[in-house]
Amino acid sequence: IMAKFFETADVNWRGIGYIPGSGLELRDEYSARDARKVFELKEIKEEKIPGCICGKVILGKAYPADCKLFKKVCTPKTPTGPCMVSMEGSCNIWYKTN
Repeated sequence: IMAKFFETADVNWRGIGYIPGSGLELRDEYSARDARKVFELKEIKEEKIPGCICGKVILGKAYPADCKLFKKVCTPKTPTGPCMVSMEGSCNIWYKTN
């Protein structure tokens, strides 16, 4: 059923970057229901945050505590990178459990 409505797409993952063929988007025949097209939404450019190693944390190449910003300027109340912003973010969870 997924293949009927979606096709693979190159997707920009927060903290990681573009990965070819790693996401899904609605097929052209369903574009009337694609919010990005209907509302002419622009892609948000991710800004690089000096010192943030969220991409490495997401990929399992570093621990949140390895980040120089972690628990200093980057906290759940003052999140710096995408890994701390949401409750299910890896840095947010690490912060609350360690």
